[in-house]
Amino acid sequence: QVQLVESGGGLVQAGGSLRLSCAVSGRTSSITAMGWYRQAPGKQRESVAIISSGGNPNYVNSVKGRFTISRDNAKNTVYLQMVSLKPEDTAVYYCNLYDFTYSREYWGQGTQVTVSS
Repeated sequence: QVQLVESGGGLVQAGGSLRLSCAVSGRTSSITAMGWYRQAPGKQRESVAIISSGGNPNYVNSVKGRFTISRDNAKNTVYLQMVSLKPEDTAVYYCNLYDFTYSREYWGQGTQVTVSS
């Protein structure tokens, strides 16, 4: 059974930084995309950053230049480094894994990020 466990959320002042981690346990294929999504109160969940198994990242426009996604395939872990945080970044951040070989998708339980002004 594949499980994703996030860590690293918290409360930070505007302009501050946080690093989120997502550890994957269980069996997956080597062809996966991993990503971070977020959901603010009253809003739909949105994709923040996605990284392919080959390491190619994509970002939503609102975080480009501020967030960096990376993955360590040996550790089965994906990271999201967030700098210059803004109050509008406040949301629950969810880790996601899509396994292309098995056409399966998995989600973490979410971690709260709160940015105060």
